[in-house]
Amino acid sequence: MSGREGFGLWRTWLEAALGFLYPPVCQICGKARAGRTEGYVCGACRSGPEGVRLIRPPFCERCGLPFPGALTTPFECSNCRDQDLAFTTARAAAEASGLVLEVIHRYKYQRALWFEPFLAGLLVEAARPVLAAGRWDAVVPVPLHPLKEREREFNQAARLARHLSRATDIPMQPRWVRRVRPTQTQTRLDRTERAANMRRAFAPAPGVRCEGARVVLVDDVLTTGATTSSCARALRSAGAAEVCVWTVARGV
Repeated sequence: MSGREGFGLWRTWLEAALGFLYPPVCQICGKARAGRTEGYVCGACRSGPEGVRLIRPPFCERCGLPFPGALTTPFECSNCRDQDLAFTTARAAAEASGLVLEVIHRYKYQRALWFEPFLAGLLVEAARPVLAAGRWDAVVPVPLHPLKEREREFNQAARLARHLSRATDIPMQPRWVRRVRPTQTQTRLDRTERAANMRRAFAPAPGVRCEGARVVLVDDVLTTGATTSSCARALRSAGAAEVCVWTVARGV
């Protein structure tokens, strides 16, 4: 048996085992069929009233915040005008509401890892064609503080970034930047408090120099941009020429 055949057989057995542990049923409605490929989210739930709301133009040219109306010229929202953001642009696949927000919360806080193909699929489908139009040197996930990562047992940004790296053939560099200060959760903080909370939370890893690199920074959700901007600033201090941000979801 060749190595490829062996891998194929192993994958078949693995998928059978996963099918036994996680029956191919939508984990949102519990009724329709949806398996690993669909991330256990059925088509009806995706397209329903609380389903996926993809972000389309018009949106803020800087942070990607959707604008509910018609625009004929590029614009920058008031959130961006009032902040010193270290990233060049931020884009997201979908609005952080309804189904998408529920899945992200269950994925992050309840270790519902079976949703990963669903979330990664949204990210890759939106980001890949945009990134293909430019030359990017590295995909970097926003790191968790070591204490938080031990508590959660995984870093959702790193797992999502790995999918994007594979889909785009852009090398992943998970150790270029590190989280050096534990911070409180951003969920209940306003914009000013979020910025203060994230100040000096990140630093380049010791010895890392990424002179002239164009970096794709990946996280799960972007709200005010405080976290990603702080992380981008650390990358810029290590020599990165440009940092763009891609997330699965965007707070609106």
